[in-house]
Order: sequence, then C-alpha cells, then structure tokens
Amino acid sequence: MFSDEDGRLAVRAARAVVECHVKKENPPRLDLPSSFKNKSGVFVTLTTHPGGDLRGCIGYPEALLALEDALRDSAISACSRDPRFPPVKPSELDKITVEVSLLTPPEEIIVKKRTEYPKHVKVAVDGLIVQRGWNRGLLLPQVPVEWGWDPEEFISQTCLKGGLTPDAWLQEGTKVFKFQAEVFSEEEPRGKVERRSLDEEHGACR
Repeated sequence: MFSDEDGRLAVRAARAVVECHVKKENPPRLDLPSSFKNKSGVFVTLTTHPGGDLRGCIGYPEALLALEDALRDSAISACSRDPRFPPVKPSELDKITVEVSLLTPPEEIIVKKRTEYPKHVKVAVDGLIVQRGWNRGLLLPQVPVEWGWDPEEFISQTCLKGGLTPDAWLQEGTKVFKFQAEVFSEEEPRGKVERRSLDEEHGACR
C-alpha cells in the first residue's frame, strides 16, 4: 500500500511532531503527499536507543481519520499520553527512535471452532485485536516477533493486553480481528529510515 518514500515521510513527520510537542514549540507544518489525506489506521512507537525499550506507543487501529491527522495525533499521544509512561522530556529526544506502522483495516477472523483461531494467525504478518464486551486489546505485528511468540501465545497476550484472561479467546462472545502493517523505523535518533522486514526478523528469531 505504501512506498518506502511514504514511510520515510511518515516517520519524519512523526518525529517533527514529537520534537515540537515535547519542546512546547508551535506544531510543525507537515509537507505530505495527497495520499495522506486518505483515511488509514496508524500507530506511532517510541523506543529508547540503543536499548530498544518501549517508551510510548499509541495509534488508531481503524481508519477513522485522514492519515495525516491520525499520524499527528498518534505522535503527540505516544510522547505524552501513553498511561504506561511519563511524558517524554526534551533531554530524551536524542535517545529515542521513532517508528510508524501504517495499518490495513481490521477484519474479524471467523472460525467454526474457537480452537482454530491460531491456524488463521500468521506471526510476522498479522496484528491482532481481541474484543470482549468493553475490553479490547491490540498488539502490532512486530510484537510477537520481538518476543518469539507462536500464534496461540500471541492471541493470549493480546487478551492480556485488553485486561482479559489469557484464554478469553476460547470463550463465546469474544471476537478476534487481524490486520496487517507496513512498518518504518529510524535506525538511530533522527537517522536513516528503513522499512522493517518482519519476515526476516521472524526467521532470525526462530
């Protein structure tokens, strides 16, 4: 769906928004192509460098806003609204890398038997959403790769992310959705932006 240049622009835009917000400067003008006016899901992830620890990750799993607007809001949220972390400080900006995941619309996985869910989940390809009542958990496709999870563990961990028991996916009334993402990351703070090949990373993990 997105070219390498689109990914580079998305990461650069997210970085600019994060820097301006953290420094309390005026919002940057984002010079993005017309395709960014289309609605799309997106997540912005901040990690420490070189440690690689999560520092913030928030986004829109569904295409509710124009990509440009969703990207801007997600970048602000990742650096200041993630409830798991304190807001990013100006002194941290030189030690944080920015990653943008551009998402396809979520599709519900339909199965005859609930035990069949893992057969329909591809690690290094799919991201997951598990929903039961008001509880909703989401994990991006890169997460099971980084942790070395198989499909069943991936589903269980998505349940836990949503405040559910790890076996909630086996219970009637629980819905499981999958989506895909094109992931682009800085190699180092403000450095070169590359498309992440999750398949290659998955192979290395295994």
